Amino acid sequence: MNGAHDLGGVDGFGPVLREADEPLFHHPWERRAFAVTLAAGMLGRWNIDMARFAREDTSPVTYLNATYYEHWLRGLERLLVERGLVGAAELASGRAEGPGPVPAMPAERVPAALARGGSAMRPATGPAKFRPGQAVRVRNLHPRGHTRMPRYCRGQVGTIERDHGVFVFPDTNAAGRGEAPQRCYAVGFAARTLWGPEASPVDRVMVDLWDDYLEAA
Repeated sequence: MNGAHDLGGVDGFGPVLREADEPLFHHPWERRAFAVTLAAGMLGRWNIDMARFAREDTSPVTYLNATYYEHWLRGLERLLVERGLVGAAELASGRAEGPGPVPAMPAERVPAALARGGSAMRPATGPAKFRPGQAVRVRNLHPRGHTRMPRYCRGQVGTIERDHGVFVFPDTNAAGRGEAPQRCYAVGFAARTLWGPEASPVDRVMVDLWDDYLEAA
């Protein structure tokens, strides 16, 4: 989607400042928001792409004035209400009005589950549409829903550098329309193709892009 979260190549936001010895969490509530988000995700009522879309689908003013874990918390609140796990009135009051909590993963199983993770890779069912070395153009699409196609590369020509294999397609997965697995490629762009003649003549930008984002150049 064309949201405020897609900031690649956008000017006017100042330099990215690195915090020396930055902690994982700056405040106790951030740790709790992260934990509750993971626990709720274990219920299986939504997938990772739905969660990403819930965080990014908000007004630019709200998004740009929020911190990282405020995005997480706001996205979680939206998903809990949309899936009927928490009522809007309960969320506003902070008090449960219905039956007890939905069982989630026991605390002792969390470390193993996080270490195991979950792969989005799927078996290939046919030949690749594009091959390494082939020139491709990123389609000039502007979907309303979730997408992993950055604005700055849309309409630009790059080269297939690597075929990563077949993966869940985020656009359909976020909308609840199924995984629709397809190939994902590392596509290389000359920096000057993306940023103009003042960019470095030797730098290249690598972007992972799915089949449906690309067409032969």
